[in-house]
Formats: sequence, structure tokens, C-alpha cells
Amino acid sequence: MVLDFVDPSPRGTAWGLGGTCVNVGCIPKKLMHQAALLGQALIDSRKFGWEYSHQVKHNWETMTEAIQNHVGSLNWGYRQALREKAVAYVNSYAEFVEHHKIKATNGKGQETYYTAAKFVIATGERPRYLGIQGDKEYCITSDDLFSLPYCPGATLVVGASYVALECAGFLAGLGLAVTVMVRSVLLRGFDQEMAERVGASLQQLGVRFLRKFVPVEVQQLEKGSPGRLKVVAKSTEGAETVEGVYNTVLLAVGRDSSARNIGLEKIGVRVSEKTGRIPVNDVEQTSVPYVYAVGDILEGRPALTPVAVQAGKLLARRLFGGRLEKVYHTLFWPVEWTVACRDNNTCYAKIICNKFDNDRVIGFHILGPNAGEITQGFAAAMKCGLTKQLLDDTIGIHPTCGEVFTTLEVTKSAGLDVAQKGC
Repeated sequence: MVLDFVDPSPRGTAWGLGGTCVNVGCIPKKLMHQAALLGQALIDSRKFGWEYSHQVKHNWETMTEAIQNHVGSLNWGYRQALREKAVAYVNSYAEFVEHHKIKATNGKGQETYYTAAKFVIATGERPRYLGIQGDKEYCITSDDLFSLPYCPGATLVVGASYVALECAGFLAGLGLAVTVMVRSVLLRGFDQEMAERVGASLQQLGVRFLRKFVPVEVQQLEKGSPGRLKVVAKSTEGAETVEGVYNTVLLAVGRDSSARNIGLEKIGVRVSEKTGRIPVNDVEQTSVPYVYAVGDILEGRPALTPVAVQAGKLLARRLFGGRLEKVYHTLFWPVEWTVACRDNNTCYAKIICNKFDNDRVIGFHILGPNAGEITQGFAAAMKCGLTKQLLDDTIGIHPTCGEVFTTLEVTKSAGLDVAQKGC
């Protein structure tokens, strides 16, 4: 059984089955990034001889509708997959009430109780708010941005994480005025030379940086879609304050674990008081032996979708003895092609392994975007003795075309076909 329930954001945004990455993370983010790249390509195209005289402009509503239609198709695909595997799907909020027993509350407040021998917690994280006047009333987060029904206009991005800078980049690429308010440094925890080069690239794109300031108040000046907001900010190095007026304020200041309000204390599962995350051992087992956890809620583990996917697969194999068949080829559908409605049975990945040499990869083929760049990277790995097992153990960089080689599954027939159909 899978229990899945999304508490709406303070702005009322909710979504379907599939978690953060699919609904309000990597997938819609990359598609909006693709929209921005297409705009840049239009500019570049003049240098390659393309001539056009009419005005070119971007329609936010058309983009978001297309992206949300694609996300909806993924939600439907996951529901179908669960059905095909005879997994019961329950759209309810789960809380432990005693050992081996949970309470599930649906959107109408109706409660149902279930028992099980084993549980896997994979509740992920949600965006953090600032705790200042007007933040939840007037600001949005990544939970809201990708389905925002109107163009955000002049946008203040608060934060300097990769989510903040990615969003700032594609918003500027779509032609919007973007300001990024940075408390300290860009991309804390990353190589700072690279971080500053990222910042310089964004500045070349037109992004304005307001460094060493934090918001202390957000006021609504005018209602509307998007309306007008005044932001008061204070210097982190003195008493100086500044004010600015924007159409939208996007908070990207980190995420908090969603493990605090699911009754873990009632059964003794240990949760870090400082971070709200769950410590586990090397096999994803919590302090209670029959309860396991995977994903962003884990203490001290990378908060990345492919890591969670791999951990979930390995956990299922350990618990229930899943098969470990070898696979060699598959068709795939690049995420950049989904909204553009390109053929979903064109791109192809294939490896050839020497079964008598530890399944060493001796042939590598890919048909799809960025094939040359992908092959160059894998070529070095093959020189170093790449095996099928090493590919299986590698965490994919998501969402990319190259990650398909880390998630190859059993091919049932020669007439390969991806699950998501075209438009």
C-alpha cells in the first residue's frame, strides 16, 4: 500500500502522485529552463542566418499549461503502474498511532486505520519560510512557481541556493526583471570559485544581486495577478535598510523535513531535534527495526531524487528479494522533448557487455540529444574498466539523458516503448 497526501502550500497549491521532483522540482524546472534556452536560441539564430521581423514574446500561461499537462500525465502513469503491480493507492495523510498501526485521514477528514509488518517513510521535505511579517501571506516558493497561473513579472528571489539561482536564471531568460537577495555567499557548501562564476553568468543574463541583505517585512501594495509587493530588507553587516517593489517574491531559503507530524514519537522512531531528519543505518533502518526511511528526510544523506530512487530500489531488493536481471538497451524520452511533443520512441540507449569478464562494458551507443558529450564522459569510464554493476551502482544526474544508463531495466520485447505517450 502507498499512502500519499499533499498538504496545500500557504498559497493553496497542491499536486498529484510522484513527489517533489516530478511535480514541483526537477521536471517542471528543467522544462522552464528549456523554455528560456529556446528564447536564447532565437537570439542566437540571427547569427546563423535566420531572419524574422515580427515581434517575438513569451506566453507564460501557454508554457505552464503545457508543463502541467505533462506533469499530470506522469501522475497518471504512476497511478497506472501501481495498479498494474496490485499496489493499493490511498490519497490520505498517514500518522502512526501505535506499533504496526497507522491512521489515514483523507481530504474530507474521514479516518481509516491500517496495520502492516513493515513501513517505509519517504515523506521528503517542503520549502522553508522566513518567519517574518507577510511571508506566508504574500510570498511564493518552488511549491507554487511551476503552476503559477500568471506571469510573475518583476521577481525578487530570496536565497542563494541552487534552487534560487536556477529559478532566477530561467525567469531572467524568459525576459523578466529578476533580483536575487543573498544573505552571505552564493551556493554555500559548493566550490566558491565556481559559485562566483555562476553568479557572474547570471549577471550577464541581466540578474541583479543584492548582497548581504535579508528581508524583514513584506507588504502588499496592490492586489492582482501578480500585484505589487514592497520588501523591506536589513543589512547583515550593519543597521542599513533598503526597500524595493516587486510583483512577486520567491523564497528559496532551504527546505525542512516532513517527518515531524506523522506520529513517529508514538512508536519510538528517533528524529534529530536539530534538523527534524531521521537517522538510519547502512540499510535504511530507523531506530525501530520494522520502520525504514529513504529520501530527503534522512539525516546526513544527499537530498537528491536519484539517490532516493536508488535507495528505494535497493531496500526493496533487500526486503523482498527482487530479481537482478541484466539489461542492455532501452528507448527513452528526453524531458526537453515532452512539451514540444517530439516522438517518444526515437531516442535509444544501448550497452554491450562481456559476460566472461565481469560484465565489462565493451560497447556504448546512444541516439539522442547531447550524444557526443555523453559518450565522451562514458568513454573515459570504459577505459577504466566500467562494468554493468558499476553503472547500476552509479547515481544518475537528474534530469539528463545520460542518467538512462544508470537505470536500465528489463526489456520485455524488441518493440521497445516508453510509458509516457506523446501529445
